[in-house]
Amino acid sequence: MLRWRFLLGTALIAGMIGLCWLDACAATPGIWLLPLALAATVLATHELLDLLAAGGMRPTRWVVYLMNVLLVTSPWMLASEHLQRFFIPDLLLNIGVPVLVIFIAEMCRYQKPGGSTANVAAGILALVYVGMLLRLAVSLRLGWGMGALASWIIVVKMGDIGAYTVGRLVGRHKMAPAISPGKTIEGAAGALLFACLASWATFSWLAMPEFRWLVPPESIEGPSPWWGWLAFGLLMGVTGMVGDLAESLLKRDVGRKDSSDWLPGFGGVLDILDSLLLSAPFACFCWASGLVG
Repeated sequence: MLRWRFLLGTALIAGMIGLCWLDACAATPGIWLLPLALAATVLATHELLDLLAAGGMRPTRWVVYLMNVLLVTSPWMLASEHLQRFFIPDLLLNIGVPVLVIFIAEMCRYQKPGGSTANVAAGILALVYVGMLLRLAVSLRLGWGMGALASWIIVVKMGDIGAYTVGRLVGRHKMAPAISPGKTIEGAAGALLFACLASWATFSWLAMPEFRWLVPPESIEGPSPWWGWLAFGLLMGVTGMVGDLAESLLKRDVGRKDSSDWLPGFGGVLDILDSLLLSAPFACFCWASGLVG
């Protein structure tokens, strides 16, 4: 299993690097990564809805799929000149409409008391956890360039690797045994160490003149100070671990080990995305505030 996990992980990383390179060279930002973002959205939504159904919560599935696709594609739509002429507010498209539609869908199928509140809450959870958080990943790419997206993915995933590696080698003290018995305090320390080292390496790389094309010039004010990349590494390490535990909580609550079994050694799409999802808002904050970049 470990060998298969290594081979599959290497293939996924190589494919992601190739798509990112093509997207960075494309005339239209995001054109190569949009299909991947949509596929991840649909698959992650499917897995989350299955987990919710195992817990007895069944929001209207097609509505959740549709709204999450809308959320992930909205940064491209809002960037278009056609929509800008109509002054469509970001909050209306990304919060007002999806939540409104979730309520209307539940009203249309209401027959008797019991279950509607849970279904609405589950539908909104699916919107926030998958659609809105993945939308922020798209915003990283379109707003701050490929360098911002790459820094987020590299640092968070290196934190995952650090947690797994150090935890397997020297992990002794359980961190959250009731939620995820395999996670250890030593593994958490390894996650923070690997994330900080990856942050230093990534921003040192982005600071090189030959790689400035990865980040829009207007978002660069010089090399990030040492406390910038350190804070970014710590934030991504901590929020990545919390994101991992958050998905473990959902799975543990319904008695599941993995979100699905179509990726042997990894589980499902949610099992790959979990650490990225909750860290996405903090990555956007770091770039928007000028802490890095």
